[in-house]
Amino acid sequence: MKSEYTIGRYLLDRLSELGIRHIFGVPGDYNLSFLDYIMEYKGIDWVGNCNELNAGYAADGYARINGIGAILTTFGVGELSAINAIAGAYAEQVPVVKITGIPTAKVRDNGLYVHHTLGDGRFDHFFEMFREVTVAEALLSEENAAQEIDRVLISCWRQKRPVLINLPIDVYDKPINKPLKPLLDYTISSNKEAACEFVTEIVPIINRAKKPVILADYGVYRYQVQHVLKNLAEKTGFPVATLSMGKGVFNEAHPQFIGVYNGDVSSPYLRQRVDEADCIISVGVKLTDSTTGGFSHGFSKRNVIHIDPFSIKAKGKKYAPITMKDALTELTSKIEHRNFEDLDIKPYKSDNQKYFAKEKPITQKRFFERIAHFIKEKDVLLAEQGTCFFGASTIQLPKDATFIGQPLWGSIGYTLPALLGSQLADQKRRNILLIGDGAFQMTAQEISTMLRLQIKPIIFLINNDGYTIERAIHGREQVYNNIQMWRYHNVPKVLGPKECSLTFKVQSETELEKALLVADKDCEHLIFIEVVMDRYDKPEPLERLSKRFANQNN
Repeated sequence: MKSEYTIGRYLLDRLSELGIRHIFGVPGDYNLSFLDYIMEYKGIDWVGNCNELNAGYAADGYARINGIGAILTTFGVGELSAINAIAGAYAEQVPVVKITGIPTAKVRDNGLYVHHTLGDGRFDHFFEMFREVTVAEALLSEENAAQEIDRVLISCWRQKRPVLINLPIDVYDKPINKPLKPLLDYTISSNKEAACEFVTEIVPIINRAKKPVILADYGVYRYQVQHVLKNLAEKTGFPVATLSMGKGVFNEAHPQFIGVYNGDVSSPYLRQRVDEADCIISVGVKLTDSTTGGFSHGFSKRNVIHIDPFSIKAKGKKYAPITMKDALTELTSKIEHRNFEDLDIKPYKSDNQKYFAKEKPITQKRFFERIAHFIKEKDVLLAEQGTCFFGASTIQLPKDATFIGQPLWGSIGYTLPALLGSQLADQKRRNILLIGDGAFQMTAQEISTMLRLQIKPIIFLINNDGYTIERAIHGREQVYNNIQMWRYHNVPKVLGPKECSLTFKVQSETELEKALLVADKDCEHLIFIEVVMDRYDKPEPLERLSKRFANQNN
């Protein structure tokens, strides 16, 4: 790295300041020189991926644990390969910094027909595409680099969505002044008048409610207010439910937790308690078809107090700017406490209190009952969209466990590379992945990166011979829902050193039990367990929801 302070160094310093310790991506000739900077930079490690899509998924998974992630690709072919992952991060509000190495100003100004372009002399096509899935974009130059880097990164941090930085290959090594103050020196603060008005008008409504409930979702994760939510719940005594995209934002073993709400797919008590609530404190919630039983939620909009990242909406009125943290803190200090009995709270308890393995084929129901006992406090559980997500949503998570899924964007194959990111974000926590065979075939090669980096997650591959979720929605016997059968348990041995992984193929409950006993004690290997199930077997929530999705598509 050059002795003088440069634009490339400035960018890396700002990323490091935000807590980024890894950058995912794929090398290309328009980013190679900047990659040399990354390799020399102390505090940020380069993670080369098998392709740019996987790198984007990994940066997303990393950000969900670390708070923010980053990916570097080359121009054109590389960035378009990654755009699906960036769109998913945009949809689910995950802060990812997308950096693209691009051709020199001379090449762009002269409209030369260079490689990785559309051959029309234009270089803004892909920049414009990314405008649709990012909240801020920048084309860096010698003149604007400091201001643009800071502007874009602050937008990423505050809005919790992806941003784009285009870094020309002839700009990264140009001199620049060091930053004068920390990037996050200025933070958004709540307006005192708006907060006072909110408290004056809304707190009495909450205090008068006979059947209040707190409904929390993924926004609690993104803005890292789990502890503030806990304080609010315990101070008020109110029951707490979450949506599946925010599963785990509140301790599911807590006596005030009543379950994961999913419209009329919910248990009778949970559905009644939420739908008949006369006041819902909604924290970071987004109602989607996958998390509301196909929009079958029955509560009235009039009874909802929406607490969003920087505003509150209630009774047709908006109060802003008020941060989510400040709103929850204000409510905690002002709402009257209620007794447990008066609020009719029935703590959520999973049905599977005991489990005894039997010498019989593994079913979806029995598998998730067993996994519920396998998960420990502080584990990170990733569940691929499909049978795995809907099965895992019924598991009662232990304290401080984190749940990662992608029910809104729902790009199959997401969770395997996301596992790479989430495990690198915190290597002290045990990461467990549940993924189906169809999704696995999309991104399986990223296991090679895990083996190269010697990280040691536990992967459960559900082999149910094809796209079971698609069969449930449409085309039960159609060939387009079939896939080529792989020898899945052999894949880690093919993609990396045999001594780095332990693999199993299980078909019965007793075989699964033996594999789990090994997985629970072994910390030295990547554990890969192929679990064979019937192609038509599916979790009960998916059984009901698939019919909704089918009707929704007609």
